Amino acid sequence: MATRILIVDDNESDVFLLRHALDARGEDYDLMVIEDGEQAIQFVDKIRLSPKLQEPCVILLDLHLPKRDGLEVLRAIRGEPAVRHVHVVLVSTSASPGERVAIRAEGAELRVKPNKITEFGVLAADLMEICKSL
Repeated sequence: MATRILIVDDNESDVFLLRHALDARGEDYDLMVIEDGEQAIQFVDKIRLSPKLQEPCVILLDLHLPKRDGLEVLRAIRGEPAVRHVHVVLVSTSASPGERVAIRAEGAELRVKPNKITEFGVLAADLMEICKSL
């Protein structure tokens, strides 16, 4: 079965580079892409209403999204029993001290958003390792 990863990011270039890095690993994966916070919250609701929908093993979530920010999405994920256990990695080029505290309080991980191809390779490897460790 393919490793299922959800990325919530409105930057098409970042999605492209992550997909490229995952492809380079040569492992079977399914990358679901959601472009804004509102769609991400709708996805959380969809999983609640459709228990047969396969959940991702990891969610890569941009902190600064259109419509709803990453913290709102994270709180929706943590508030939904069907997906609250899913590992969430938030990425940002700039997170305030308050955002950092809130992310840790919700049991998620914060990383600096990659800006080099090699950094996307490291992120892809880490995401696959998270999924394999479950």
